[in-house]
Amino acid sequence: MNCILSLDDTGYTVVVEPGVVNTVLDATVQAQGLYYPPDPSSGRSATIGGNIGANSGGAHCFKYGVTASYVAGLHIVLADGELLRIGGPAFDYPEYDLVGLLVGSEGTLAIVTEATLRLLRHPPAFRTLMAAFDSVETAGEAVSAVIGAGLIPAAMEMMDARIIAIVEQYAPAGLPIDAGAVLIVEVDGYTESVTAQIEEIATILQQRGAFELKIAQNQAERAAIWFGRKSAVGAMARLAPAYYLVDGTVPRSKLAQALADINTICDAEHLDVGYVFHAGDGNLHPLVLISDPTDTALMTRVHRAGQAIMALCVSMGGSITGEHGVGLEKRNYMGLMYNRDELNAMQTIKRVFDPQGRLNPAKIFPPDTAPVHEPATAAPTDCPQSPYAPENSEAAAAAIRAWSSAGLRIRVRGGGSQSALLPPSDVILSSTGLNYLLDDTPAELAVTVGAGMPLETLQQHLAQHRLWWPVASPWATSTVGGIVATASNAPLRMRYGGVRDLVLAVRVVLPDGTIIRMGRPVVKNVAGYDLVRLFTGAHGTLGLITEVTLKLAPIPRARATLILPVEHVQHGVQIGMRLRQQALIASAVLLVRGSPIPTGKPTPYQLLYTCEGPATQDVHTAIAQACAIAREEGATGVVFDNPSGSLLWSQMIGSWHPDVLVLRMGLPPGVFASVFPRLVDRYSRVAPADAPFIADLVSGQLSIAHAHHLNVWRHVAQTHGGYVIVLQAPPDQRDSVDRWGPQRQSNDLMRQIKAAWDAHGRFNPDAFVV
Repeated sequence: MNCILSLDDTGYTVVVEPGVVNTVLDATVQAQGLYYPPDPSSGRSATIGGNIGANSGGAHCFKYGVTASYVAGLHIVLADGELLRIGGPAFDYPEYDLVGLLVGSEGTLAIVTEATLRLLRHPPAFRTLMAAFDSVETAGEAVSAVIGAGLIPAAMEMMDARIIAIVEQYAPAGLPIDAGAVLIVEVDGYTESVTAQIEEIATILQQRGAFELKIAQNQAERAAIWFGRKSAVGAMARLAPAYYLVDGTVPRSKLAQALADINTICDAEHLDVGYVFHAGDGNLHPLVLISDPTDTALMTRVHRAGQAIMALCVSMGGSITGEHGVGLEKRNYMGLMYNRDELNAMQTIKRVFDPQGRLNPAKIFPPDTAPVHEPATAAPTDCPQSPYAPENSEAAAAAIRAWSSAGLRIRVRGGGSQSALLPPSDVILSSTGLNYLLDDTPAELAVTVGAGMPLETLQQHLAQHRLWWPVASPWATSTVGGIVATASNAPLRMRYGGVRDLVLAVRVVLPDGTIIRMGRPVVKNVAGYDLVRLFTGAHGTLGLITEVTLKLAPIPRARATLILPVEHVQHGVQIGMRLRQQALIASAVLLVRGSPIPTGKPTPYQLLYTCEGPATQDVHTAIAQACAIAREEGATGVVFDNPSGSLLWSQMIGSWHPDVLVLRMGLPPGVFASVFPRLVDRYSRVAPADAPFIADLVSGQLSIAHAHHLNVWRHVAQTHGGYVIVLQAPPDQRDSVDRWGPQRQSNDLMRQIKAAWDAHGRFNPDAFVV
């Protein structure tokens, strides 16, 4: 099953079978000017199915994310032979994120037969440098300095002194053999900006002790630098007949200490070890040499060292595997990361998908003989008075247990911005008391907060460190937990990824009062099932999210928005799609009606194009190209520093009256450009002629106020593989409106997951499609 089935260069998607090899896919999409970022070092042989099974990363995931960020839909075969389609080419289908759950599940939940992948525009230019340092510690400090300056390189890779020498003997690449560590940094972007970016990074590295800097001057020199890095594992074969490759992750700032401690572990076991690691994301790969694989005493020491290394990674807040998976080898170590309740939560998912345990048996989960630490037990408590706003996870769990024992239906409520359509329940559990900062680690680009923290409060705090959580909301009362629970995405997801890509870990109280922690504050973690994605967007039906660890980004140094007055929808879409094709650092491509921003020429519609990032040259180049496209299309506009497209999106939706019908239509981006203009021609029959709307041309989403005839919108959406959901409704329709629309193929599976954790359906009932 190794065919590329279709490539949509308008919607930026490709449909492949699981046997397609990474480099084959890469060459195919690059020929169309597109880019599939996940790039495991084994890409010459690794397949997309394997990437999906292990949620593969690679050198460029620090900037672009791992495989899960690029899988939009899957065709799967369940253990009983049922064929099922989950996700798809549109964004934000109303269903649990079963795609995110399947990615990284190592073939234990289903067999993937087809995958729809998202693509990006291929960066037009790259610059790569190699720098030597006296030690791994100084190189690590330099990495933090680069990030602290607000720069996010495409890749940052490091090798220690031993690997440098081994690689140079095996495949001479010009590595400085007298260095304690080598750092490889790559930037990408517009041709006009990459030189300035790499020179700024070179200056920072020199200030932090770098020497023998080498900036690649052409593609051949760039390829030589990367060849040295990607040859590291193969080079080990010259030194011993076998090696033990360890895959663990620690917070980036703890890399140097982790390596020092691993050296101590290996020295104690009389083992030789060298290192390659992804410095940007804390994923390290110690390679332990094995002189005689048949020596049982030696192998005992090797595996003993491996377990100690795993325990070390976990103790530093990391994971036992960043990109290779658990499989058979590491299942004994799962108890280091997860307690009995957390493993039981994952095994519950396994039983829903594969009750007979037929798919990849014995993988991931520890055998009964493996040690697993027990969770803390809590004493029973009386039912609190409703509404109740607990101040920590334990208090929330006690309330849920008490109310559940009394047979009460529990409504979860955050800031209240998205709960107007929910029917009443017996008791209300509010997250507003969970308003606290738990772990603030700006150097790691991560922060852990209580779910009740308002988004505005969080952003104000992060701004002190020149960071932000790159999401937006139309409502001032929105909380972090509410945004995560509903996976509420703004247009800027085209630049930074969706909410599901920006949550690293969650603490959740399940409907029976069990507290579990899923994920870790690291970019790479494939230890067990990705329940973080399952809870994100589940609308609180699977449990109460009490704490969230968020992936942060530097506040853009530069931002600009081109606003074009447009007379006709078709013309606006035509210009917008041309802008989308050249977009590299854009955070919004919107066509709106009812914009409050004057441009000097009143027209029915406005087209907004926002670009932002760390390089001023990139923003200037992008806006100049956009203006040139507009002139070719006979349009002229105005460039503003503010507002951004996402800010205008927030302001417009937030201003719509709460008593009008507001819909969101989601279509595959590849068909949106052709369907949307025809839909507007029929608009007067289903909405007032001046009713405001916002069309996100990249995400294929249309937010509409004052809409009527819900069935008309849904018919159009279903015909083209999309959906329509109701965001708000007039008071006289709130009890009767069908909020989510027709069931999807995955509804039965979602109901089974819900029932496995909430057999009586008492937790946040009627809040979602289940």
